[in-house]
Amino acid sequence: MKVPLVNVAIGQAEEDNVLSVLRSGMLAHGPWVKRFEAEFARYCRAGHAVAVSNGTAALDLALKAIGVGPGDEVIVPDFTFIATANSVLFQGAKPVFADIEENYYAISPEEIEKKITERTKAIIAVHLFGQPADLDKLTAICKKHELTLIEDCAQAHGAEYHGKKVGSFGIGAFSFYPTKNMTTGEGGIVTTNDPQIAKKVDLLRNHGQSEKYLHSGIGYNLRMTDIGGAIGVAQLEKLDSMNAKRIENAHYLTKGLSGIHGLKTPAVREGVKHVFHQYVVTIGPEFPLSREEFMKQLHEKEIGCAIHYPMAIQSQPYYASLGYSPDCPRTLSAAKQVVSLPIHPALSKEQLDYVVEIVKGIGG
Repeated sequence: MKVPLVNVAIGQAEEDNVLSVLRSGMLAHGPWVKRFEAEFARYCRAGHAVAVSNGTAALDLALKAIGVGPGDEVIVPDFTFIATANSVLFQGAKPVFADIEENYYAISPEEIEKKITERTKAIIAVHLFGQPADLDKLTAICKKHELTLIEDCAQAHGAEYHGKKVGSFGIGAFSFYPTKNMTTGEGGIVTTNDPQIAKKVDLLRNHGQSEKYLHSGIGYNLRMTDIGGAIGVAQLEKLDSMNAKRIENAHYLTKGLSGIHGLKTPAVREGVKHVFHQYVVTIGPEFPLSREEFMKQLHEKEIGCAIHYPMAIQSQPYYASLGYSPDCPRTLSAAKQVVSLPIHPALSKEQLDYVVEIVKGIGG
């Protein structure tokens, strides 16, 4: 039985919306993008949402909008996709790396406190794998030190912290890459409750243009297409049902895989809605096989799996060339042990049972 790691849930609604755009002749930024922005802001319970070309652009423009520049520092987790840190470098600023929490893979508030200096301007918290970071502690730290909180929500569409949607605590930056919980093909969006931040991001994404051919500042071409907006509208309508299926699948896998010696299933923070962009287990030293051998056997059984992520950002060659070196022990441990198993909404009960059966068989 084949069990793919990811599945892109595109259906009739997306096709109909895209055909509407193609027939209209307005393919670039247009009415579908505006509708998607309004509906996404309402969904996140944020005051504003500004659609852009991808998730990296969302992070980049969020930092530009708050004025991060040379000499500034931004604290970021060492365990995440590299775009989180690269977006700080785009500003000429310095990413300062903090370790993750023991059980949840999110940036540790206690480690952040150790890294704050007079040059610190912002914190980027990544809601990794679909689980919100400790937003109570993070917002308190930002308030105490007068810092801006940027939420990297690339993997957490629809996730909640004590009943409140991620992307509404600080400045949210979402990605709509095809493998995310929802997609626009490629795309991103910035959410904020500050109208001035929204205005700055709007100007920055569109050549600094406040009205046709009137440029009040420098900007870029980082707009979302109307095709992307049309797909996004359809995807947003079914996001909650897709997330509910991911959560159901996660509970099923956790029940089936619990008790395997040396394999740890995902921990869920109390009071959050974890939307399981990835279902990440850890393969500890007590497990009978190495992580690599475990993954090899899964692939031989046609079960998709992957490592998110295989190294600390500070271990990446480019960051090493900048003088960084690994100093976050929990990050280094996680990078050696994590494995992502299939969790997407299209999985059948038979496929889930097959994953449980094979993993149990490998784990002895």
